[in-house]
Amino acid sequence: MTSAPDQALLNTLSVGTAGPRIAFLHGLFGQGRNWNQIAKAVAGPEGTDARCLLVDLPDHGRSPWSEQFSLDAYADAVAATLRGAAEGEPWAVVGHSLGGKVAMVLALRHPELVERLVVVDIAPKGYGNLERFEGYIREMQALPLEELTSRADAEARFAEPDPGVKAFLLQNLRREGQAWRWQVNLDLVARDAARGAGSRIADWPEALDELPAYDGPVLWIAGGDSRYIQREDGERMRRHFPRTRLFTIKGAGHWVHTDAPTIIVTALRRFLHSPA
Repeated sequence: MTSAPDQALLNTLSVGTAGPRIAFLHGLFGQGRNWNQIAKAVAGPEGTDARCLLVDLPDHGRSPWSEQFSLDAYADAVAATLRGAAEGEPWAVVGHSLGGKVAMVLALRHPELVERLVVVDIAPKGYGNLERFEGYIREMQALPLEELTSRADAEARFAEPDPGVKAFLLQNLRREGQAWRWQVNLDLVARDAARGAGSRIADWPEALDELPAYDGPVLWIAGGDSRYIQREDGERMRRHFPRTRLFTIKGAGHWVHTDAPTIIVTALRRFLHSPA
């Protein structure tokens, strides 16, 4: 990965050397490289089917931190990063969960940048609070960073029982010399979670409802075993994105691209290379 010198730009990883430009946005506690295997498959064996940009959202990975969370600011930072990477060129944008919200806001605020959009297991609505993440936050806060001797020591002390979730969260742990720190802006997320129903991360700002609808093609992917997308969300989605097509993947949970990577790659390749 390379960090951009301009603090307005976000850290990115590039995959592929030719073809359409595709930006991938991760979810809460993730980072751009979570999409690495999907991006490699979409780019093809020679890397010439697509030029993928894996973006670390603000407060995640190696991107700059914020003092407070703002979906608009996240989307504007992604827009600046995409313009910096390829001025004047359109992008397909793929976003999962929080990254899906950012992708939708990006398309609404900067439609000239977004040629087509893929939203993975999230809807343009408020989800009330971050209750589903509060246990993860407590586990991360409880890890005694000053006592850690190795990553194996961190894994042994970390309380999360699910091996996949544990690996996902501990990817945020970084060693600098003899000290350990969280790469994600954990304090910001914890403060937002403490707001309860006032969480900005869980919210969908009402001001976005005043923006014109995005008229590009949109693939809306849902995990069949996930509860993040409900039947009644379709009306709201089509209000913002009238050219939306919903694709539900049976047997997949919220982390759809982890549960069904082959299906996701096939769906992305078909959609991204279909006529606009």
